[in-house]
Amino acid sequence: MSRILPADGVEFEFTVPVVVIGGGAAGMIAALAAHERGAEVLVLERDALPQGSTALSAGLIPAPGTRWQREAGIADGPERFAADIIAKAKGEPDPAEVARVARAVGPALEWLADRYGLPFSVVDNFTYPGHSARRMHGLPSRSGAELIDRLRGAVEAAGIDVLCEAHVTALYADGPRVRGVEVTRPDGSVERVGCAALVLACNGYGGNKALVERHVPELADALYFGHPGNQGDALLWGQALGAATRHLSGHQGHGSVAHPAGILVTWATVTEGGVQVNTEGKRFSNEAQGYSEQAAVVLRQPQGIAWTVFDERIAAIARQFEDFRQAEAMGAVLGADTPADLARLMKIDADALTATLAEVDRLKAGGGTDGFGRDFAGSAPLVPPYRAVRVTGALFHTQGGLVVDDDARVLDGQGRPLPNLFAAGGAACGVSGSKASGYLSGNGLLTAVALGRIAGMAAAGAAREETSQ
Repeated sequence: MSRILPADGVEFEFTVPVVVIGGGAAGMIAALAAHERGAEVLVLERDALPQGSTALSAGLIPAPGTRWQREAGIADGPERFAADIIAKAKGEPDPAEVARVARAVGPALEWLADRYGLPFSVVDNFTYPGHSARRMHGLPSRSGAELIDRLRGAVEAAGIDVLCEAHVTALYADGPRVRGVEVTRPDGSVERVGCAALVLACNGYGGNKALVERHVPELADALYFGHPGNQGDALLWGQALGAATRHLSGHQGHGSVAHPAGILVTWATVTEGGVQVNTEGKRFSNEAQGYSEQAAVVLRQPQGIAWTVFDERIAAIARQFEDFRQAEAMGAVLGADTPADLARLMKIDADALTATLAEVDRLKAGGGTDGFGRDFAGSAPLVPPYRAVRVTGALFHTQGGLVVDDDARVLDGQGRPLPNLFAAGGAACGVSGSKASGYLSGNGLLTAVALGRIAGMAAAGAAREETSQ
């Protein structure tokens, strides 16, 4: 349904200076930013309640040099953050694009806190893989559901119109210039809404199986843990308008989704000293490399299943996250006082798990590196009571997308901006490169927040120029 229709002769029911497609974090932040710049804004959301992929995430946003870091005594800055992003993605991302979001995200969080009362704090008790500083910021529940709820509340309080159950099925354009959108309602009725500027904040293509098979074939049969509405509309519209795209195979996977509960289990269970074993009770990888690339590794195990094994000390850290508390409440987290007893609950070979954990203890005691390349130096031993969660690998969201400039304007194949089209979040090319291993924790919400604010401000300016001509 991602069509481009000619605008010539079309009568719009009404016209709004800035239209935002998508009511997740990127869309809500873009709407707030455009509204602050004096533009009338309409957010169009296909669901009955704006949630998007944001609600399914842990709601953690990496940001350098914030006041919360300074209060916690954490030294950090945009240059250091940018270096971490580029190192994780092996130099693939555009350095200018990385610098843009690394500089913008901290001020954006402080703006959301000061202007709209979002009570952020920094996660200061563990470090995510690939980050050289503790820079993850979240709300009290450490959940994406709280993040989107608070953003939605801020948009409502600002008096910004949000139209739900409004599925945008086509764009109207004169050449590369967008003139409006076609909105299809649940009863099949259609409305045509004109706009002077359009922000695409409807994420990537993770919910479009055909596009996933084309661009990320290794996860074609994986559990999709993103929003089903992520059908690649922004990508397809942009391409039809002549937009440049980049790193379409880039994506965020996750190797720790509780199965069959379908709940994200924080990667702190691994980074704080836990390990993953397969259904034979054996380790199969360097789990500490990162949760994104671990998705495909887990899926290559028998039945596409692994167990994350940790202890009560690590569980106590994980309980700061709402998702983990839910997993415990559902009985997805098993517990026992010995590896053999834990194995019996897991219904795997007790001798194999006991031997595996004994080898891990030996490596930790000696500060050794295992055959997979995981360095256990400084890692605390696992001690009773032990914990385990049955997990699978999943696709969360895609990271490639439309190429944008410093104002989040969508660029064509020659690097020229399309007249009035902007992209943020998963609709825009992210900073993870072309591979799952390039994903640095938080890169998804990084571009949602940073580019969302940039796009909203720039769209308001473009709308003023458009209407003054």
